[in-house]
Amino acid sequence: MTHAMSGWLREDGRKGIRNVVLVAYLVECAHHVCTRIARSFSDSEAQVIGFSGCFPSRYGQDMMEALCTHPNVGAVQLVSLGCENFRKADLMRRIEASGRPVNLITIQNTGGTRAAIADGTAWVRDQVAHLRQMPKVAMSPSDLVIGTICGGSDATSGLTGNPAAGRAFDHLVADGATCLFEETGELIGCEQIMAARADNPVLKDALIRSVEKASRYYRAMGYGSFSQGNATGGLSTIEEKSLGAYAKSGDSLINGIVRPAERPPGAGLYLLDVVPDGPPTFGFPNINDTAEIVELISCGAHAVIFVTGRGSVVGSAISPVLKVCANPRTYAALQEDMDINAGRILDGDATLDDVGGEIYDALLGLAAGGTTASEDLGHTEFVLTYKNASAPEPGCHPAA
Repeated sequence: MTHAMSGWLREDGRKGIRNVVLVAYLVECAHHVCTRIARSFSDSEAQVIGFSGCFPSRYGQDMMEALCTHPNVGAVQLVSLGCENFRKADLMRRIEASGRPVNLITIQNTGGTRAAIADGTAWVRDQVAHLRQMPKVAMSPSDLVIGTICGGSDATSGLTGNPAAGRAFDHLVADGATCLFEETGELIGCEQIMAARADNPVLKDALIRSVEKASRYYRAMGYGSFSQGNATGGLSTIEEKSLGAYAKSGDSLINGIVRPAERPPGAGLYLLDVVPDGPPTFGFPNINDTAEIVELISCGAHAVIFVTGRGSVVGSAISPVLKVCANPRTYAALQEDMDINAGRILDGDATLDDVGGEIYDALLGLAAGGTTASEDLGHTEFVLTYKNASAPEPGCHPAA
């Protein structure tokens, strides 16, 4: 299928497939004001994100800076209580340097809740009107950054949805796009076969170390990335689950490892390592699938493929989430929440290549005016909690 792809050109040369105003709280105390501001607009116009903590966090700062300058973002309304420890001046400077309009409201200096809501709503209304007038430019698949995640996995995920997503990834990489897969805690047991796809020896060793680190982290926490729901869905071990999760990366060479809020240095396929270095400090690496989606978006993902067997209904702020349902029974039960029925493969009505092509076409369609089921239903979930920031893996970007 031919798609007339187009997007909004940003000053750094990236192009966005969405053009939203972010209304961002810098501490949980400002969350309500942001929600009330955004309520006056549609989800395609304004969305709420934020960092809840009051204690300083390098990770939270890096994530907010990356998200507020994402190519799908056109302008940013920041809302501060006034006494939190967030480095809001640094965030303001980062957004301004990106060429985006930005405004800061400090509730303690504005007259309280109602005054802050009124001021923020007026500013966002002006920006929405401005963004509607912004011209669009042509896009090609090579402009895209696409992430993939699986959640609510069952025994069908590794048979249909995940390998079909991998076929779509191979097509995208061949087109010059940038693709991101995760997470190391769900690749345990696959580290050697994954490392065999590394495009250089240094990266091969780093891929193995990243999975070993995840295994140590989870052992220290007394927790693994394997849920009761996975077992009920027919999965037996983390290794079996890992084989399915690994399949969504496709067969292309792996070009590097990135960390949350880090942009890949070029086109190709990258592993997103979401597990902090060192001993556990702030709990589990990711408390739910939504947090992982946000981290993929922080690396520049225009859209995220979400493969589910048991069924998940979440979307995300900033970037659309394309739902690929691996299980035909789940698809029948949750059809309005799903975009792609990979369960047709089990029924004998489609091949992996058929569904991989359908995923690929749907992704390109998102840059040609298409929307996902989660967008149509108004899903804009967002989770950002504390985590230890990690430095980039050394030597993993030989092309940089």
